Amino acid sequence: MTTTNGNGAPPVGQENINTDIITLSRFFTEEQTKHPHATGDFTLLCHSLQFAFKSIAYYIRRASLINLSGLAGSSNTTGDDQKKLDVIGNDIIVSTLRGSGKCRILVSEEEEEAIIFNNHQARYAVVCDPIDGSSNLDAGVSVGTIFGIFQLPESVVGPNKTVSAKDLLLPGTELVAAGFTMYGASAQLVITMKGGTVNGFTLENSLGEFILTHPNMKLPAKRSIYSVNEGNSVYWDEWVKDYFNQLKYPGEGKKPYSARYIGSMVADAYRTLLYGGIFAYPSDSKSKGKLRILYECAPMAMVFENAGGLAINSRMERLLAVVPEHIHDKSGVFLGSKDEVQKVIDIYNKHKK
Repeated sequence: MTTTNGNGAPPVGQENINTDIITLSRFFTEEQTKHPHATGDFTLLCHSLQFAFKSIAYYIRRASLINLSGLAGSSNTTGDDQKKLDVIGNDIIVSTLRGSGKCRILVSEEEEEAIIFNNHQARYAVVCDPIDGSSNLDAGVSVGTIFGIFQLPESVVGPNKTVSAKDLLLPGTELVAAGFTMYGASAQLVITMKGGTVNGFTLENSLGEFILTHPNMKLPAKRSIYSVNEGNSVYWDEWVKDYFNQLKYPGEGKKPYSARYIGSMVADAYRTLLYGGIFAYPSDSKSKGKLRILYECAPMAMVFENAGGLAINSRMERLLAVVPEHIHDKSGVFLGSKDEVQKVIDIYNKHKK
């Protein structure tokens, strides 16, 4: 029997042993039992994805030791220089999804065109950014994978049926699941399903399993933290400048917001999800946004809405309702605590009167 120190905690140096561990695999299996008509295809697809995340986490931990940092000598669809790990991460996901037999079409940031797999019975589509924030890799800063899963309509499933990238020009409201994995001091996986809760898992390397550590994640309604690349402020619209100035200079007797910006969407969003506040990457005079609607904005918006937050674009439209014009279409982003995003909407409306 483990003794305690009087406040219910074990003595320093001793570990409470939890024998009822909920792994990601167990979580998917238990979720499947809630749906009597489930075929198991979605569960198998998710098992394949988690293997890909574990593999990417392994290579990121060893990147400096086996010379995986540095540029790979090519650029991706958005013109960013590709790192060696970008290419490896993309290859892992492509190979894993091909082998799963449950994915019909994949859209990746690293691929100009959608990748179509030959299994005509597969009824799911995956969209992803394999290594988000890769410019930070050499500095050892957290990077991540963002993903979303769509269920394809019957019209494109089955023999003699064809599917194309146009079939994925859908709003995020059509996602059946979404999430991200952050590769930092440990690998953290956050996942949510349509209309469901948001759950966080931590990779236990000794077991090789993602363990449920953050069940039913909820955003605080407000928090005085903002995360944005202020180096772009010279290009911002006046209302955006006004919004951030009000956070930094709130007036006599009021405390300014704290600034926290990492430069990796996954890391910034994960911190915002845990502590509250707002993450922003507004559109500006030089671009309509940096983040891709289909595989960055929509999955993150689904996570934040299901956690009790809000997610909008620079025109104050609900991010989950935005339909991309092409698979690599971009958008401005504001997402975070409900009250903090509402302040953005209020200032925008004030300026547009």
